[in-house]
Amino acid sequence: MSEVEEGQLAHHVYFTLKDKSAEKKAELIEACHQYLKPQPGVVFFSAGGRVPDLSREVNDDQFDISLAIVFDSRQSHDAYQVDETHDKFVAEQKENWESVRVFDSNLA
Repeated sequence: MSEVEEGQLAHHVYFTLKDKSAEKKAELIEACHQYLKPQPGVVFFSAGGRVPDLSREVNDDQFDISLAIVFDSRQSHDAYQVDETHDKFVAEQKENWESVRVFDSNLA
């Protein structure tokens, strides 16, 4: 098992939706704000839609909504992952997820 690094941790999530309607996109963004933003240890929070006209060769366009959270520590991130509000968010929203990609990185 690798040693856990100290410092902030960035948690990036990219959602591809089954129903890509404006209503469903707004619903997911609102759920992110309602359930995930108020977590202890959040230093930065953002949730929003992909910018469709940014379509350079290097842009990944295989998602609809992105979530970016910076936690003050790995411990705060780990607590968030098992928090009941996180679980409620997943339970309420996952039916409309075609795919979810998660990228976690240390910001030491």
